Amino acid sequence: MLRLLAPLLSTMLLATVGALALHAADDLKEVNFGVISTEASSNLKEAWEPFRADMEKSIGLPVKCYFAPDYAGVIEAMRFKKIECAWFGNKSAIEAVDRSGAEIFAQVVDSDGNMGYNSLVIVHKDSPFQSIDEIISKGKELAFGMGDPNSTSGTLVPGYYIFAQKGIDPKTHFKRCTSAKHEANALSVVAKQLDAATFNTEAMFRLEQTAPDKAKEIRAIWKSPLIPSDPIVYRTDLPETFKTKMKEFFTTYGKTDEQKAKIKPLKWSGFRPSNNDQLIPIRQLDVAKKKAEAMSSKEYSDAERNAKIAEYDAKLAELKARVDQLAASAPK
Repeated sequence: MLRLLAPLLSTMLLATVGALALHAADDLKEVNFGVISTEASSNLKEAWEPFRADMEKSIGLPVKCYFAPDYAGVIEAMRFKKIECAWFGNKSAIEAVDRSGAEIFAQVVDSDGNMGYNSLVIVHKDSPFQSIDEIISKGKELAFGMGDPNSTSGTLVPGYYIFAQKGIDPKTHFKRCTSAKHEANALSVVAKQLDAATFNTEAMFRLEQTAPDKAKEIRAIWKSPLIPSDPIVYRTDLPETFKTKMKEFFTTYGKTDEQKAKIKPLKWSGFRPSNNDQLIPIRQLDVAKKKAEAMSSKEYSDAERNAKIAEYDAKLAELKARVDQLAASAPK
């Protein structure tokens, strides 16, 4: 009898836990919004405050911004349900979707109306280096700055397009290789503490607004292909009524000159609806980078290397199938 009752009791327990979780989500008293750490928290707080206040007014709940010291902090905060929503880069959004129960619902449109931005490698304006190949050729003599490990433009994109393509590990290739926020990298280049560093076009815009004298001290020697603009996410376990309010706020924001002025410091002009499929190109890039690294790695035996490559090829094939599926279902 007990054996027969066990599955029923298990189902009832799961249903009860699910109901409690849903009730807790419906009982929101405030919204904690995570902001990835691209620069000093004081600068981010000032830039975000007008937009935060409008969000709070629109959804009818207190909104607090959560500024972690690094990208992983925001990812983990969502995983442990310390925040409800967040602004991520695409690479960190992959981690949040896969590990933290996140779901993309909107995508940033930049101040020029573009749906993307570019990764950069910057040097001091007085640097003798004119190209990334020159930097690489002198690697053992130079200090190079990478971005946060979960940064799309600071690590993933240059990691693939520059280093993986050449079979180079920046951590061992350069005399010194650091990892820091975009702003910190730029200021280290200005101070000539780094010979070169990753950056991006959005961060360049922000630096030109907040510290134009510093922005004049750097120049870009490499620019990536276009990166899809950043996603806005919320937790999948939140009530549909709340999700609807957030979607409506974001996808209608930026229609007036007053609203545009409030998000101009973030280099945004508004948002458009989106979903997790926007991550597909970044997932492809991430897997291709890992495959290239496996192909050039000396850590694997031939059998291990072949197994890794086969694994990555299977993932790339799966992602391509999804791209083909989306293309076939798109309006003609």
